[in-house]
Amino acid sequence: MNVRAQVSMMFHLDKCIGCHTCSLACKNIWTDREGTEYMWWNNVETKPGTGYPTRWEDQDKYRGGWQKNGNGSVHLRATDKLRGFTNIFHQPYLPTIDDYYEPWTYRYGDLFDAPAGDDQPTARAISLITGAPIDIEAGPIWDDDMGGSNIYAANDPDFSELTEPEKQAFFEMERMVFFYLPRICNHCLNPGCVAACPSGALYKRGEDGIVLVNQNVCRAWRYCVSACPYKKVYYNWKSGKSEKCILCYPSLESGQAPACFHSCVGRIRYLGVVLYDADLIEETAAAPDDELVQRQREMILDPFDPAVIAQAKKDGVHHSVIESAQKSPVYRFVKEWQLALPLHPEFRTLPMLFYIPPLLPVLARMEDGDTYNVDATDYFGSLDKARIPIKYMANLFTGGNESHLVETFEKLLTVRMFKRSGEVGDVSLEKVEEMMTATGLTAEACEEIYRLTSLPTFDERFVIPPMHREYATELMGDPYTFKAETGFGFRGKPVRGL
Repeated sequence: MNVRAQVSMMFHLDKCIGCHTCSLACKNIWTDREGTEYMWWNNVETKPGTGYPTRWEDQDKYRGGWQKNGNGSVHLRATDKLRGFTNIFHQPYLPTIDDYYEPWTYRYGDLFDAPAGDDQPTARAISLITGAPIDIEAGPIWDDDMGGSNIYAANDPDFSELTEPEKQAFFEMERMVFFYLPRICNHCLNPGCVAACPSGALYKRGEDGIVLVNQNVCRAWRYCVSACPYKKVYYNWKSGKSEKCILCYPSLESGQAPACFHSCVGRIRYLGVVLYDADLIEETAAAPDDELVQRQREMILDPFDPAVIAQAKKDGVHHSVIESAQKSPVYRFVKEWQLALPLHPEFRTLPMLFYIPPLLPVLARMEDGDTYNVDATDYFGSLDKARIPIKYMANLFTGGNESHLVETFEKLLTVRMFKRSGEVGDVSLEKVEEMMTATGLTAEACEEIYRLTSLPTFDERFVIPPMHREYATELMGDPYTFKAETGFGFRGKPVRGL
């Protein structure tokens, strides 16, 4: 057992209202410079939809993440030693500016300096890259609220395994439904961007697991952009360097939440440290698709276990970080209650940003024009009538394993009905007890889940561990050989693209 600490995140999608306050907070702080106009380290997508950049989930197009070999190991889709050498000056799988959008502003001088006349002057849109007039065809939230449309939703890669009737259900206007998916860098345990970089510019901090880019070492090979399946590494065309989300680590080091977390209107974001076994990274990354979620949960260690605590201290994890792990809301949602799921675990990067999927079942119906009836016989059966097919959600969060998703939804329904029984009284206590028995939840757990979801304080949502920079070198190994040790975990022989 090789215990490491990782600052991890959890987003509750039922609470996201799609206001993009998080995106603007990040944009104003980090990416308001020349060359970063198209960068959205935090963005909020409408699902079903094609996302940003367009169809980023389609790894047949972009070749991001890791792929399982026949011998049980994994390799990078985007590159290896031979391909990296032959294509080092050519990146065939990079997103183009059309996959993002060409950033623009307006020529406001046309308004202020226009001569007097009968016609209203207009400000022409001009490219922020070339300065030439352009016709605006796309933007960072171009498909916002267009879930269900046959323009964007129809091209969602997660529709690949749905039947035609299931797809058509999205395109009936009276049944149109969507949800929001905020995304930042996942700060993965097995980051493809780190493994793919020929220069060794990307690295994972030892004390908190945050993935960063050393701007002094970056040589703009852009393999990191190709290898990241979430497309959360960007190329700065002005400086010739790669840039990405740094999880606002200067704020974390002073005990403050990252900008997008702090500004979130819906309070959907949670942050805390988890302890994990780095020795299991390679084995977990090579697991079958339908086992990836469970295997990743098993990597996360119990911070109350005396054996884990002893090993963590032996491996250089400070006792104050262990105490933070014991208070972590992410640990509770991911490991203890098993409600939060990783985004596209089949990319095998072992992301450390987890999501509670949106609960969108049809629980009630209209009768006689004005009566709102609740089905009091089979609440779990409502999952079969979910507005968004279970298969679609499984493609998004569990690598296609529908059972994991159903278990999560059943627990969410149980908590909802537990509170409904007490507050509204239209659900019998006997029925709630049956649901709790089926899901393994207790009344105390339901109450705790409800409170941490709906009524958490700032300090309960963000349990920020103290940063011990003095331990960083020890945790990362020999600093002079670190460049050669950026594969699985932090020690031992690396498994890299180059």
